[in-house]
Amino acid sequence: MTAIPVAAPTPAFAQDGILRRWSLRDLFMPRREPRVDPYIFEEPQAAPPKKVRKAPRKPQEGLAGAPAKPAQPAVPVVEKAADARTILVIGDFLGAGIAEGLTTVFGENAKVRVIDKTSGSSGLVRDDYYNWPEQAKILIEQEKPAVVVVMLGSNDRQQMRVGDNREPPMSTAWMKEYTSRAETLAKALSDTKVPFLWVGMPAFKSSKMSTDMLAFNDVYRAATEAANSEFVDVWDGFVDESGAFVTSGPDMNGQPVRLRSDDGINVTKAGKRKLAFYAEKPLDKILGITPGINEAVVPAGLPQASPGELKVPENIDRTVPVSLGDPELDGGTELMGAQAATVKSEPNSPGEKLVIEGIAPKAPVGRIDDFSWPPKKVPASASTETTTAIKR
Repeated sequence: MTAIPVAAPTPAFAQDGILRRWSLRDLFMPRREPRVDPYIFEEPQAAPPKKVRKAPRKPQEGLAGAPAKPAQPAVPVVEKAADARTILVIGDFLGAGIAEGLTTVFGENAKVRVIDKTSGSSGLVRDDYYNWPEQAKILIEQEKPAVVVVMLGSNDRQQMRVGDNREPPMSTAWMKEYTSRAETLAKALSDTKVPFLWVGMPAFKSSKMSTDMLAFNDVYRAATEAANSEFVDVWDGFVDESGAFVTSGPDMNGQPVRLRSDDGINVTKAGKRKLAFYAEKPLDKILGITPGINEAVVPAGLPQASPGELKVPENIDRTVPVSLGDPELDGGTELMGAQAATVKSEPNSPGEKLVIEGIAPKAPVGRIDDFSWPPKKVPASASTETTTAIKR
């Protein structure tokens, strides 16, 4: 009888180092474990720590090879004079934006200050929340401004109470009441005898909202002109060539910048400056400021001038204006070195007659340009060939 050799079971250790019992299953399906000495107990080894992947560090500005952002020009802060003229800005959150832009415009002018008295959620619809015709008179009496800037309307696309009814926005009754309230505000400002500018609404990302803003601008323009004031249209500065809303566009220097935020309603810092750019020229005209001149340094001994005024000395040697239509200038009638041209009394040669009188000489009889009728016969002497032929 043949004996079948059977391998003796080898005790194995688990990962925690404790002896494991041998079973019949180890004959056919041996466990794949590293061979270890059954009589040497090893401490369990801890799993290697996981490597944490760190995010790449951003290069610090100022280091070698690191891209540096262009430094924003700092707006100089000038202390305003005690007698500085005041620009009062009223309106909603877009009015606050143009107030910030105007603050930058007149930041270096010590004779002009900008006061922001806007209310971000206000308008002409919710007069129970903020009544602008009444508040405008109070603010003008308090601040004593030289000019008022109005910009509102972005919050007015909502229901409005007209009598006992709530009218939907842009309906016939709604528009009639809204026009009346705009005229009331314009008249309240006009009654204070303070000049004012009404800045229109820009385009918005929503096409329906932009359409309503165009209707609002027509109302504002009519109310402003009826009060003998000026309406400032900013629409073209925030649309493309086809009249569609744009998020980015040229700034006041023609450089491409981002003008609006992602919601398509609010304006960026560059957009606020562009709004102020449209109101800058009318304000300079009202305040008497020469464009590009905010503060002039006047030498000692000369009379001081207010901002925008140009003092011209009284004693000036002025040159008499010269008429460009006077060819004589100095009284002379002839050019230096000119010679008198010899003029013949009558043209003699055919060329002179052609040039001076326009009369061409008559064509010889029989020539191709002889158009006499009936045709004349060519004399025999004229038809005789004068060329010498070689006879062979």
